[in-house]
Amino acid sequence: MSLLLGVREAEFTFLKEKTGATAGNLSVQLGKLKDAGYLSMTREMNGSYPLTRCAITPQGVTAFDAYVQALQRYLKPPESA
Repeated sequence: MSLLLGVREAEFTFLKEKTGATAGNLSVQLGKLKDAGYLSMTREMNGSYPLTRCAITPQGVTAFDAYVQALQRYLKPPESA
């Protein structure tokens, strides 16, 4: 999600390369994010090769922001009284 937040749209091969994930693992994870409405996927053919593009949705941006805020609250040391 953080990769897509920076580029907004990316090809499957780019995401695979940058994350170091296997094709199968990445495919499953992207499918879960798509099912949650956090990203959209388009599939087409580029010559004889399949081309899958992923783009973060506004709902995905909102969810990622909420995730980052939750992490920041968790990691923030309690204020002394």
